[in-house]
Amino acid sequence: MSLREVLESGRFAVTAQIDPAKGVDVSEFLNSAGLLQDRVDAVNVSDQQSAVMRLGSLAGCCLLKQKGIESVLHMTCRDRNRIALQSDLLSAYVLGIENILCLTGDDIDLGDHRQQAKPIFDLDDSVSLLQAARGLEQGKDLAGRELRGVPRFFLGACVTLGADSMEPGLSKMQKKVEAGAQFFQTQAIYDPKKFETFMQEAKKFGVPVLAGIGLLKSASMARFMNRNVAGMYIPDALIDEMDQAEKKPEKSVEIAARLINEMKDVCQGIHITAAGWESRVSAILDTAGL
Repeated sequence: MSLREVLESGRFAVTAQIDPAKGVDVSEFLNSAGLLQDRVDAVNVSDQQSAVMRLGSLAGCCLLKQKGIESVLHMTCRDRNRIALQSDLLSAYVLGIENILCLTGDDIDLGDHRQQAKPIFDLDDSVSLLQAARGLEQGKDLAGRELRGVPRFFLGACVTLGADSMEPGLSKMQKKVEAGAQFFQTQAIYDPKKFETFMQEAKKFGVPVLAGIGLLKSASMARFMNRNVAGMYIPDALIDEMDQAEKKPEKSVEIAARLINEMKDVCQGIHITAAGWESRVSAILDTAGL
């Protein structure tokens, strides 16, 4: 089943994210994908995440397709103008890749070329990219020129609950739905009660939401995320759990499975970011009963 079919059927969806190689040795990338293949409905391939130069998302998705793995192509506005973005969208479709996660893109200052690279943002943000993709589906490019043959994408976007107020996230979510978003993935969530409150409002949009599940590797990692990741909130109780755990990986699996069980009844799926711990995704899903 495609990701579209899974979500449209009402089945609980599971996706997970991996980063392409920084170089051309794709053995680790393919090994990580292989670990996920039989446990998830689709594998997300990031697009120069955190503005760190890597192998492209499109190449990564093509490699996964060759292995029979459903993929989600990440595409950001940061690095390409509207000509390149539209061309890559058409290229993805021709290569059999229909799931597109439209993103604005992390700030250049976060990455490994911060002194040399210049951001593009010809299309300002993910809303503009969604609108461009929808325009291609309607048979015209952003210059108003007609296409010979049109694509049919399954368009996704991200939503952030916000550390303080949920209203900005809900407002952006509405704009993305109006621009064409057909599913959402959230930033990693560590407060299920807050997520439930958010979903009570978000359900009015009628678009499936996959709750983000991020593996905590240590208490210091959690504190760093609280300080440096916009919109991130990891409760002190979880940080203390990680701090006191003798076996960090096992505790991380336990926490991730617990979060899934506390949120799965109010959303349509989960999106796991394992950050190199893809070998533990099966344990998480088994513990969560998925």
